[in-house]
Amino acid sequence: MAKIPRSFRLLEELEKGEKGLGDGSCSYGLKDGDDLAMYQWNGTILGPPHSAFENRIFSLSIYCGDKYPDVPPIVRFESRINLPGVDQNGLVNLAHVRSLGNWRRENSLETILVELRREMASPGNRKTPQPPEGSEYPPLDIVAVAKQRGA
Repeated sequence: MAKIPRSFRLLEELEKGEKGLGDGSCSYGLKDGDDLAMYQWNGTILGPPHSAFENRIFSLSIYCGDKYPDVPPIVRFESRINLPGVDQNGLVNLAHVRSLGNWRRENSLETILVELRREMASPGNRKTPQPPEGSEYPPLDIVAVAKQRGA
C-alpha cells in the first residue's frame, strides 16, 4: 500500500476538521490559515457529561512536525486540567492515553482529541477535582518544545 505524504494527510485532516465531522464534542483546525506547512493547530474538547469536566470547553495546541503522521504530534492543553499524562505545563504524554500509547500512522488529530475526551470520561478520572474554570497554563512555545524533542 502506498504511503500518503504528510501534506496530503494533513490536508485531509484539515478538510475533515473544517467540515466538523463527528459528534461535535471535539474540533480542530489550523492556528494560522497561512501556515502552508500545516505545523500548528488548535483543538477543543467539550467536557464529557456527568463528569468533573462537564460544561467546560478545553483548548489545546497541537504541533505536527515534519515526521507526522509517522511520529505523533506535540499536544498541549492551554486550559488547565487535572488529568493523568498531562504535566505541569499542559503537555500531554500520549503514552499515558490507553489507545495512543503505541502510536500508529493511522491515528489522527481527531483520534487524539476523541481519546483524550474518553480519558476524561473514564471511571478513574470522571470525578477528579479540576482547576477553576477559565484558568490557563502560562504561555509556552510549543515549536521550541517540538524542536527540543526532535519532532
